[in-house]
Amino acid sequence: MLTSIRPDRDAVVLAVSGLLGGLLLWLLGLHTQGGHPFSAPWVTLVPLTAMAAAELLRRNAPRTALTVGTLALVADQFTRGSLATILMFTDVMYAAVLYGPPAAARRIPVATLLVTVASTIGFLAWFRKPEALLIGLVIGLVSFIPALTGVSVRSHRTAAEAARLAAAQTARLAEMDRTQAVIAERARMARELHDMVANHLSAVAIHSTAALSIDDPETSRNALKVIRENSVEGLAEMRRLIGLLREGGQDDTPAAAPTLAALDTLIEQTNANGASGGLVCTLEDTRDPGADALPTPVELAAYRIVQESLTNALKHAAPGPVVVRLGRAGELLTVEVTSAFGSRTGPTAPGSGAGLVGMRERVALLGGTFGAGAEPGVDGAKIWRVLAQLPVREREMRE
Repeated sequence: MLTSIRPDRDAVVLAVSGLLGGLLLWLLGLHTQGGHPFSAPWVTLVPLTAMAAAELLRRNAPRTALTVGTLALVADQFTRGSLATILMFTDVMYAAVLYGPPAAARRIPVATLLVTVASTIGFLAWFRKPEALLIGLVIGLVSFIPALTGVSVRSHRTAAEAARLAAAQTARLAEMDRTQAVIAERARMARELHDMVANHLSAVAIHSTAALSIDDPETSRNALKVIRENSVEGLAEMRRLIGLLREGGQDDTPAAAPTLAALDTLIEQTNANGASGGLVCTLEDTRDPGADALPTPVELAAYRIVQESLTNALKHAAPGPVVVRLGRAGELLTVEVTSAFGSRTGPTAPGSGAGLVGMRERVALLGGTFGAGAEPGVDGAKIWRVLAQLPVREREMRE
């Protein structure tokens, strides 16, 4: 508490300077008026000292300082007067507006203006001489002008503080945007990495398990062939992804994103990888051959959905057909993948659930709908069905 009311260095300097200046004027016999009730020279030092004390409170207690300063200024008018007392009062008035509460900053300038106007009219009516206007001018210079200056400085400080806070807020928002962008990019990279590599690694895991569990040279030879093919293709796709992520790479040729035109190759690869598990994959494309080309994001998302669905079928599906259906109704591209639901004998690969999450995220980014789950098939047997509907227009995707 004592620390909070201790005057700051500027207040002490102003108080000491004003008091010493007033003492110097008093020693020199320089006064502002004469012929008043308290004309003894030493009486002038009383309001001077009180005003210097008010200066000490100018910042920590501005309203108290203004009250003490006003009383000291009024008392000074009944003495021979000191110019130092008047000058210190102008600073106390200025500090009361600058450091006082907002209500005081609004009221003090209005009050000093009214006092100036009223005093000018009163003295003019009393003396009935034009020189009375000079008294009102002095009152305005001592009270209203310092208050007006305080309002101006306070407004500039408030504007500067608001600008600083706005800049800090903008910086925080920019940092939040950057963080969100990094998180979104990491999620996108995770989806791409999973979709590109999971298919090949699943085939490697299944066929390596088959090679270890079945003691047959021909089976082992075929398994090793599939393992090698998937390993080479997986490494190639990993290199393409790393090339996209590497900064300052020497290869400036952009890597082409996979499209639905490459589904035939994907189907053939799935048939080769799933032959040992009794999977037979087919493609049914009912789209109009002369339809407009799809936007690149839609092509990529549809390809990755089919790729991940075939990977899941390779891991979990029971022996039977795996059907990939593509269709377009109006402005929606439909991607459907069905496979037999149930367990199968032979080697399988574990799943993490990340594939379904990635597919759902891809569809959500394009503003489409996605569903996956087990449901009854045509012949009563259960099937696993993945269905995604993607808007093909950019406007709809943004919405």
